[in-house]
Amino acid sequence: MTNKIYNLQELKGIVEKLKKEKKKIVLANGCFDILHVGHVRYLEEAKKLGDILIVAINSDESVRKIKGEKRPIVPGKERAEIISALKVVDFVIIFDELDVRKLLLELKPHIQVKGTDYTEESVPERDVVLSYGGSVKITGDSKNHSSKDIISTILEKFCKK
Repeated sequence: MTNKIYNLQELKGIVEKLKKEKKKIVLANGCFDILHVGHVRYLEEAKKLGDILIVAINSDESVRKIKGEKRPIVPGKERAEIISALKVVDFVIIFDELDVRKLLLELKPHIQVKGTDYTEESVPERDVVLSYGGSVKITGDSKNHSSKDIISTILEKFCKK
């Protein structure tokens, strides 16, 4: 398997080169704790918006801050490896912050993609993306799949007393 997981400095150099080649860069982000069909649909639609899809994955520490102390279920390096195995994904980066503002300012992708639990106006990093001339798009199916729901189903089915 070809390595698709990079640190910020490596990825920044790659993105600069790809931009010189006139490639349209799309960035999607999330925790991706337990991969499910909603994630796949989100990323497949995101890829259709450009030439290169970068997926930014929250570090374990940032997942804990967002989702609570019992999360993530799957460690960050493993989540990154799983996401990098998807053929629509070109590059993966793990980030420590609670949102991707810093990454957006460093990489300046043409498009930032968020899932359908947002609108283009409600995306938290929208102001950053617009500040450098990028755009925000919403992709994926309606938000009726989640890692939280999968965890609840497992607990209901296997932990009943």
